[in-house]
Amino acid sequence: MNRLFGTILLMGTLLPAGAQRMLNLDSCRALALRNNKQLSISKIKQEMARNVRKSARTKYLPHVTAYGAYEYTSREVSILNDGQKSALSSMGTTLGSGLSASVGSMSDLFKSSLASAVTAAAKADPANAQALQQMGAVMGSITNQMASSFGGQLGQLAGRMDALGQQIVDAFRTDTRHLFAGSVMVTQPVFMGGSIIAMNKMADIGEDLAANQSEAKRQLTIYNTDQAYWTVVSLKHKKKLAESYLGLVKKLDGDVDKMIKEGVATRSEGLSVNVKVNEAEMQVIQVNDGLVLAKMYLCQLCGLPMNEELTLADENNGNISLAGGAAADADMEVAMANRPELKMLQNTVDLGKQTTSLLKAGNLPQVLLMGGYAVSNPNVYNGFQNKFAGIWNVGVTVRVPVWNWGDVMYKVRASKNATAIAALELDETREMVELQVSQVSFKVAEANKKLALAMASTKRAEENLRCANLGFKEGVIQSTTVLEAQTAWLQAQSQKIDAEIDVKLSQVNLKKALGTLQQ
Repeated sequence: MNRLFGTILLMGTLLPAGAQRMLNLDSCRALALRNNKQLSISKIKQEMARNVRKSARTKYLPHVTAYGAYEYTSREVSILNDGQKSALSSMGTTLGSGLSASVGSMSDLFKSSLASAVTAAAKADPANAQALQQMGAVMGSITNQMASSFGGQLGQLAGRMDALGQQIVDAFRTDTRHLFAGSVMVTQPVFMGGSIIAMNKMADIGEDLAANQSEAKRQLTIYNTDQAYWTVVSLKHKKKLAESYLGLVKKLDGDVDKMIKEGVATRSEGLSVNVKVNEAEMQVIQVNDGLVLAKMYLCQLCGLPMNEELTLADENNGNISLAGGAAADADMEVAMANRPELKMLQNTVDLGKQTTSLLKAGNLPQVLLMGGYAVSNPNVYNGFQNKFAGIWNVGVTVRVPVWNWGDVMYKVRASKNATAIAALELDETREMVELQVSQVSFKVAEANKKLALAMASTKRAEENLRCANLGFKEGVIQSTTVLEAQTAWLQAQSQKIDAEIDVKLSQVNLKKALGTLQQ
């Protein structure tokens, strides 16, 4: 069918300028389905629902999330205060000053004690007093040298201790003005109160709902196309009928004019025929205008230019009702199973039930498994370090609702109320569908009866017109009788066309009521 449709379109594009496009009912339906904007929107909605369903499936699977952060602060964290920093930086100098003072005091005390001992020894042994004094001088000189040497070494030690203290101060510096952090987390739902299951069922129902909406619009498009198609066919047949009637009254007008000239007819009869000619011409104009508007509407449905010249395959069929197949049987079970409106309402009921389940999950505990790896700079995993280091972590998160003032309970009740409303609307629509199918079935039977009567009336009107024309030629019937026969023939033919179109439209209505209107 798609190849046939493509071939038709290709032939249409290759038609020369001014040529008419030949279309049948199937090709009109195919064009309308391809160019209908609402159907294109429905297809996009179906694709959107399909993606939503795929998204819902991912809720069963673990999710991996990566985080990264950088922060700059105007001040760094200081473990030591300013006094401690100053004391550590000058601890050698401070210690050296204290030791230097102690050594000086000890040296002075030693020299004083030595002098007292030498003096006492010289008094006790005058003969060796000079030697003792020389020895005391030597001992004092040695003491001064030792004090001087110790002072130098003490200065070096103080410098080293000051440097060591500064190193300690530098080691305690955090430099936390630049903070870096990053982590990779894996979360796996274990039990979410049934919310994920309900969400996935809602996504499935939503996809089914989008498909049913698309089917409803597709059937509506076909229905509107059929209506427009058979309207054009009807007007085309009525145009031919009006032109045939115009030809009849014009021929009668010419005959009456000849009879008036011969003196066998009155001027009044000629005027009556002239009035009928004017009426016939007006009917032709009205039918032409209606046909142009109907074709413009059909072109709009098919996505063709408004001024496209169309020729429909059923325009030249003598019996319109025989073109297009037989009507479908009225079966309530078929209607209940195929009507997209009922399917959409059933989808609404199912969505309401799953919404209730989703809301109930708000009162149930939720369990999540978590695991990941986190890094930071600076870090304290091996003392305080200004470099990246991290740890692995695994855990379980449990969320248990305790009290929410009945919020979830009220939402569940509201959802159940909405579901009950949707169920009642579904039952009501089923009753309306049953009534519609019954009415449309009656309309089909009625249309067939009207067609049978119209065809019988057409035969009688044709016979009546034949007899009237024959009697008029023989001069035994007046022109007014011929006009009445022509008018009756016109009405019978028009009723036949209307009855044939009613049969076709009633068949389309029945298929639409049963939900079986297919391309």
